Amino acid sequence: MKKWLCVIVCLFSLYTQAQVWTMKGKEPAGPGTWWCFRNTVTLDETPRSLELRLAADTKYWLWVNGELQVSEGGLKRGPNPSDTYCDVITSLPALKAGKNTVAVLVWYFGKDGFSHCNSPTAGISFSLSCNGKQVKPDKKWRVRLHPAYYVPQGEEPNFRLAESNIGFNAAKDIPFQSPDYDDKKWEKATEISLEKAGWNRLVDRPIPFWKDYGLKPYACTEMQGDTLLRAYLPYNAQVTPYIRLKAPAGKCIRIRTDNYRGGSAPNVFTEYRTREGEQEFECKGWMNGHFVQYELPEGVEVLDVKYRETGYDTSFAGSFTCDDPMLTRLWDKAQRTLYITMRDTYMDCPDRERAQWWGDVVNELGEAFYALDEKAHLLTRKGIHELMGWQRADSTIFAPVPAGNYKDELPMQMLASVSHYGFWTYYMGTGDRQTLLDVLPRVKKYIHVWKTDSLGLVVPRSGGWTWGDWGENKDMTLLFNLWYVIALKGYEEMNQLAGEPEEAAWAHATADRLRKVFHRTFWNGKYYISPGYQGKPDDRAQALAVVSGVLPEELYPVIRSFFSKWYHASPYMEKYVLEALCTMGYYQDALNRMKLRYRAMIESPLTTLWEGWGIGSEGFGGGTYNHAWSGGPLTILSQYIAGIETVEPAFRTFRVAPHPAHLNFIRTQVPLSGGRRIVLEMDKSAHGGTMYLRVPEGTSAQVELPAEFRSWRVNGEPKSERKLRLSAGEWRFEMQAD
Repeated sequence: MKKWLCVIVCLFSLYTQAQVWTMKGKEPAGPGTWWCFRNTVTLDETPRSLELRLAADTKYWLWVNGELQVSEGGLKRGPNPSDTYCDVITSLPALKAGKNTVAVLVWYFGKDGFSHCNSPTAGISFSLSCNGKQVKPDKKWRVRLHPAYYVPQGEEPNFRLAESNIGFNAAKDIPFQSPDYDDKKWEKATEISLEKAGWNRLVDRPIPFWKDYGLKPYACTEMQGDTLLRAYLPYNAQVTPYIRLKAPAGKCIRIRTDNYRGGSAPNVFTEYRTREGEQEFECKGWMNGHFVQYELPEGVEVLDVKYRETGYDTSFAGSFTCDDPMLTRLWDKAQRTLYITMRDTYMDCPDRERAQWWGDVVNELGEAFYALDEKAHLLTRKGIHELMGWQRADSTIFAPVPAGNYKDELPMQMLASVSHYGFWTYYMGTGDRQTLLDVLPRVKKYIHVWKTDSLGLVVPRSGGWTWGDWGENKDMTLLFNLWYVIALKGYEEMNQLAGEPEEAAWAHATADRLRKVFHRTFWNGKYYISPGYQGKPDDRAQALAVVSGVLPEELYPVIRSFFSKWYHASPYMEKYVLEALCTMGYYQDALNRMKLRYRAMIESPLTTLWEGWGIGSEGFGGGTYNHAWSGGPLTILSQYIAGIETVEPAFRTFRVAPHPAHLNFIRTQVPLSGGRRIVLEMDKSAHGGTMYLRVPEGTSAQVELPAEFRSWRVNGEPKSERKLRLSAGEWRFEMQAD
C-alpha cells in the first residue's frame, strides 16, 4: 500500500510541475516571430489573492477579458546557461468571478545575442492560483502564428542583438485579445516538459516590471521635406513610437530613431503597412534616441504622433547641484545615462549591444547609490548572480552574460567585478550579506585561477580578449597586477564577512607582498612603467596604483603633476584617475581634469554621455553616445566633493566630509532604503560658511569640518572637535575661516 501511495504522490508531483505550451510541429519557430495563445479560466469567486507564474521565450503581452494586464513581460534568458526566468504576477485587476478569457502574445526572439541565450521553444508556461488554490485553465491552450507580424526585408540588427526588426501589416491584424474572438479553428497547443523545451528550471523574476510613463506628445515635430517626419524627445529615452493616420491600404511606413546606427552598427527599426482608413499603431519593441523618424510614403495623412517611454522601475531619487553649471550638467547627464542603460540587465549601451559588460556594471552599480532609489540595486544583485551562475567548468567567468553568442573572458574586467569596486561596493551600499555569501564559493574558484610568480607578481592571463581599456598607451603588465591587488582586497573583505579567516589572511598577504614587489620593480622615481613597455606613460596604471594602495603616500606630491600631463584613459578608466586625485587630496586637480576631459560632452546638446571622448569614428569601439561607463564623475562629485560615503553597510553610518574646492555652493541628496534621504547643503564664502545636514532615521553621520574652516558651531553650540558623530535629525553648522 505504501509503495502504491508513493507512486501516486510522485505521479501527482510530476503532473503539477510547470509545463510549456507550444505549437505542434517538428521545426522550431523562426526568429522574430509572434505567437498568439488563448484559453479561458473559470473562477468560483472573485480572487482575494492570486499568483500567476508566467514564463515565455522571449517577451509576452497578457490580456484578461480584453484588458491589457502586462506589457512586455518576461526577461531575456537566462540566470545561467540552462534555466529560464519566470514572472510572478500578483495583481490582475481584470480577473473576476466566472469565466475569464486569457490571451497572450509572445515575441520569440529565436536567436542568440550578447544579452540573450535562445531556447529552441517559442511558448508559455502558465500556472495560476487564486485564494490559495490552484486553478487550471478550462481546456487546452490554442495557438497560432500572428498573421500581421513579420520580419521586414532590408538591413538586419547587428549580431550582438537578439531582437529582430518588427514589421506589422494592419490588413492582416486579428482581435484575438477580445473575449468574443472565435479561436475554434486554431490548433491546440502541445504540452511538453520544461526540459524538452530547453527551459529547464524556472527562476523567479528578480527585478520589477517596467515602468510605463504613458503615451505622451513629443517635445516638438517637424517635417523634413515631404516624406520625413522628425519627432523630438525631451531626452534620450527607451520608447515605443506611436502614430495615428489616415491612408489607403498597403502603404509602408518605417520608424526608427536618430540612434539607429548608434555605436556604428545597425540597431532596430519597425515597419508598418497600412489598411484602408483611419488607424493607429504603436510598436511593441523599444528603441532609443533623441528623436524618432517616421518615413512617410505619399498618400498618408498623419493625424497624431506620440511616444511611450518605458524603463526600469526606479526613480531619480538622488541629486547634485552646485554653483558650477558645468559640473551640475555633467552629474545630470551621468544620471540620465545610467538610467537608459538599465532594463533586463545593466547595459553598456541601449543601442549597439544592450549587453551586461562588467566593466560598465562596476561603474554603474556605484553610481546607482547616489542617483536612484533602492529598486535599482535589485538589478545589481541579478547581475552578480548571473555572472557567477555562468561560471564555466574551468572556474573562469566571462561577460557579457547572459549571452548565447559570446564566450570570451576579459580578465581585467572580471577582476574588477569581484573586486572592492564590484561586489563589495554592492554590499556596502545595501547591506545584502546573503548575496555575497551565496556567490563567494564561486568567487573563490575564480580568484584561485590566477597565479603569482616567484617574486609575487601576478601571471597575466590572456583570457579570450586581453583588453585593458580603449585607446592607446596601455601598460598591460602594470594593469594586470593592479587589478589583481584590487580584486584581492574585495576577496579579503568578502571572506572576513563570511567568517573565513584563512582565505582572508591569504588574500591580505598575497596583496601586501605584491604591492611591495610592484613598487620596487616598476617605480622609476617619477612614475610606474614596466620593462619592455614602449608606449607613453599610462595614466590608468598610475591611478590604479594610488587607489589600490601601492603608491606610498609620501610619493603623492611626486605623481601629482603626472595627471595634468598625460591623458590616455577612456571615460571608463577616467573614473579611477579622478578617484586617485581625490584619494591623494588633490580635489581641485580632480575637478580641473574632469571639466577639461568632459567639456565636449557637457557642452553637447545630447542628454547622455559617450563611449569615448568623441562620437562615432572619433570615439572608441564604435562611439555610442549613451554609454554607461562614462558616468564616473557622478560618483566622484557625490562621494568625494560633496563627501558623502557609506562607512557601515547600507549607510547605517556614513561619512560627511565635503571638499568643495572652487565650489561655493553644493546641494545633494543621497537616497536610502524606505524612501529616506541624506540631504546636505553647503554655502561658503571667503570668511565663513554654513551647512545643513539631514541624517535619516536609523543612521548616524561622521561629520568632518571642511579643511577651509578653522571652527564651527553645531545647532548653535560651539564645538572644539573637527570630527563629530551625529545621530538622526536635522543639523545646522556655522563655520568660520579665521
